[in-house]
Amino acid sequence: MNTVADPNPTTGSIVLRTKADRRRWRRYLADERAEAAIYRDLASRRHREEREILLALADAEDRHAEHWIELLGDDLGTPPEPGPGARVLGWFARRFGSVFVLALMQRNEGRSPYDTDADATDAMAADERIHGEVVRGLAMRQRLALAGTFRAAVFGANDGLVSNLALVLGIGATGVPASTVLFTGIAGLLAGALSMAAGEYVSVSSQRELLDASRPDPDAASALPALDLDANELALVYRARGLEPAEASARAAEVFDRRAEGDALEIGDHGIPAAEEHDAIGSPIGAATSSFAFFACGAFVPVIPYLLGLDGVTAVIVAALLVGVALAATGALVGILSGVSPLTRAVRQIAIGYGAAAVTYLLGLAFGATLA
Repeated sequence: MNTVADPNPTTGSIVLRTKADRRRWRRYLADERAEAAIYRDLASRRHREEREILLALADAEDRHAEHWIELLGDDLGTPPEPGPGARVLGWFARRFGSVFVLALMQRNEGRSPYDTDADATDAMAADERIHGEVVRGLAMRQRLALAGTFRAAVFGANDGLVSNLALVLGIGATGVPASTVLFTGIAGLLAGALSMAAGEYVSVSSQRELLDASRPDPDAASALPALDLDANELALVYRARGLEPAEASARAAEVFDRRAEGDALEIGDHGIPAAEEHDAIGSPIGAATSSFAFFACGAFVPVIPYLLGLDGVTAVIVAALLVGVALAATGALVGILSGVSPLTRAVRQIAIGYGAAAVTYLLGLAFGATLA
């Protein structure tokens, strides 16, 4: 077993070190150094407060690395190299600094093994949990800004994959020539992409207009100077927006104090700022463009085997396999960016997509048999 007795640098107790222990500690050391480097790479692409937060996280990971260095002692040897996953993540952090990297780091922090490892301190385990929340907060604004367009992209790609696979399989199952299936798939691609783009544009525009209709009227502020100091209804405005009576009265009193001081007056707002709400929804043009492009890309996948000259059962199997891979990739990406299991989301996407396609294929078989 090659066991060595050493004092724990943190507690002073004797630690029996085996080869397995040393391998584990070296792996932890490599992980901590890799995470510190990733946080610094992300910080290099940020400014002000976000940069300071990321650098503070990197310093914390360095402290954790020192713990494993002390435990390893003379067995440290050549500094361990990070794994391929950490190197790829570092490359993304240096070049893009995207929410994708933050989402993966959030997931890594949430899966720390320190909770159950006796050689890690309680403080280190607590640090990792808090780091996950810090990264979650850093990713929040980027996720919010990405939400509208991302929703349209995922919806468009998934709809294109599933609807055109169902269309191609349903038509192909009737026994029509492969050329008919191909042109049907292309027609479905164009029709679906245009319909999705138009629908997204109208949907997002309507949602933004609905939200804007609930925002304070800028012209209402012109009535403030003429309001009666003792019998005004301004507090009712704030109560109507969800404030408690006492808080609403205090808010109204604050407005009148500013009036007495000669400041410019405005009613103000309560809740999420309009700009952030609009970011979460996305722009009509952005949503329409994203939906059109991703629907077209998704809908193109099921017609690939027919473009290659395949037909019959072979074309059906190849189309289904290609769509399955694309659905799995889409689901995994959603899972990563959402901070949940990519595998679970990939399986869910495949199950839903194949379920819809299977129903259409069976209907095609039934209609084919009827026509025959």
